[in-house]
Amino acid sequence: MLIGLISDTHSLIRVEALAALHGVELILHAGDVGGESVLRELRGIAPVHAVIGNTDDPASGLPRRVDLDLGGLRICVTHGHELGSPRPENLASSYDADVIVYGHTHKPLIDTVGATLVVNPGAAGPRRFNLKPSVGLLRIDGRRAEAEILQLMQA
Repeated sequence: MLIGLISDTHSLIRVEALAALHGVELILHAGDVGGESVLRELRGIAPVHAVIGNTDDPASGLPRRVDLDLGGLRICVTHGHELGSPRPENLASSYDADVIVYGHTHKPLIDTVGATLVVNPGAAGPRRFNLKPSVGLLRIDGRRAEAEILQLMQA
């Protein structure tokens, strides 16, 4: 199973992000979506599960957390801001999952804490903090998960 990971779009859906996610079976958005138009664009590629970020409107109805069972693996999606400064260690100790996908920091990261894969796809929206926009891919094969970060071309 191929899953697209995206976060921190902040109302901007880049053509490069859509192209990078083309062909995925599911998209997980780790918050700071910026509005329904972003989700609509992503739904044109695959079904989307999204969580609320610290800059999203509470009236959006997005959940704080999404828990899924995909390919026999427990996946948790959260923005991470609820932990203050999310780090792989505090995420893994806060959420019981095989894979944790989060955003908030805008910094792409793939790490393993114990048996937990922790992934931040980075920020796909407006460029901030001198970081390049990026998205991620999560491949689930059997009970094995592997992640990859895809840097987006500068627009």
